[in-house]
Amino acid sequence: MEKQIFHGDLTPIDLAHTLSAAFNRSNLFTKIAGSGDKMTVQISSRPLARSGGHTALTINIQKVTDGVLVQLGKQSTLGIMASLGESAWATFRNPFNLLHRLDDIAQDIENLQLDDDVWEVITKAAHAAGASHEISEKLRRLTCEYCEAANPVGESNCVACGAPLGESQPKTCLSCGYVVSEDKTICPNCNKRI
Repeated sequence: MEKQIFHGDLTPIDLAHTLSAAFNRSNLFTKIAGSGDKMTVQISSRPLARSGGHTALTINIQKVTDGVLVQLGKQSTLGIMASLGESAWATFRNPFNLLHRLDDIAQDIENLQLDDDVWEVITKAAHAAGASHEISEKLRRLTCEYCEAANPVGESNCVACGAPLGESQPKTCLSCGYVVSEDKTICPNCNKRI
């Protein structure tokens, strides 16, 4: 399951409606479930579609501190593979059958790229709303344990009382946006090197 966090002024409802608008077309349709802080969008092939094999993909979107967490499930590709296999078999039996299967092959190839297309739509929507993987301004502040004054991340001492702020300064993973502590070298969310 792929995960990414986008910090900023973005809500699960905004992303769910953006995905629905982008993928409720041609041979694909979307369903939205949930409300408020947790939404699920399912993108799948239309029943009785004229071309291509069946596919489905589930996207879970949930509110996190000052942003949203997006998780993509594993895409169902068995129907696509069966359709591609049928096209290959028909072409093997008679090469002229390829002309009749071009729409199926084109739709199957488009469906295989669904994961990438979904991430592209989500990333564009996040950037349009001013959200990114970068820590938001709200999360860039450390609270002093002694006087509870807000301090910019990276300060070694409190700007109000001078107390040490400690060595643990938060940062985000460049791959998924997960907030990690300074001592981590591997992101606990996506397991990529920081």
